[in-house]
Amino acid sequence: MIARLRPMLIRPLITLFTLIMTATAVHAQVKSPLTVVADDGGQPARPYYVAIGAAQVDEEDGFVVATPDTVLDRPATEADMLPVVSERLSIGPVVPRALDLPPGTTPFFLIGTDPDSVRWLKQRRERLVELRAVGMVVNVATAEDLAALRERAPGLELRPIPGDDLAERLSLTHYPVLITPTRLEQ
Repeated sequence: MIARLRPMLIRPLITLFTLIMTATAVHAQVKSPLTVVADDGGQPARPYYVAIGAAQVDEEDGFVVATPDTVLDRPATEADMLPVVSERLSIGPVVPRALDLPPGTTPFFLIGTDPDSVRWLKQRRERLVELRAVGMVVNVATAEDLAALRERAPGLELRPIPGDDLAERLSLTHYPVLITPTRLEQ
């Protein structure tokens, strides 16, 4: 008797499971704000939700790692990020090639504070300003070096950012380079 009822019970359960999964997927697409069901104390999880775009948690509410050697008794500054060293990138020629980055990707460029990067920046500054390209300074030792580079690049935003991850993703080994949504060029 139970053996005959089993298929009759399983089909409705599968249908119910499918409906629940569909409703969950639809609910996830709506991107509704998170709701706290219970709070048993401890550390709040909200700061960790910044990485989840649908969580609607602002960047300033995000988690910041604080370890004994990085805790400052003052607000962190850009100088605290220096030096920036990108071990996968070096100065050298870049072979131009096509790219297929998402439409709307902001053009950006990779440079260092070396003489070749400064020369490249000077030659292309007007075009970079036109493109509203953002500069990633992938090799910079001091805040003074970064300030000197910025003086040579009026109208451009320059940020000290390690470039190793980007170099790996775009199969880059050299800089200076301009990266647009459709092209990688010297």
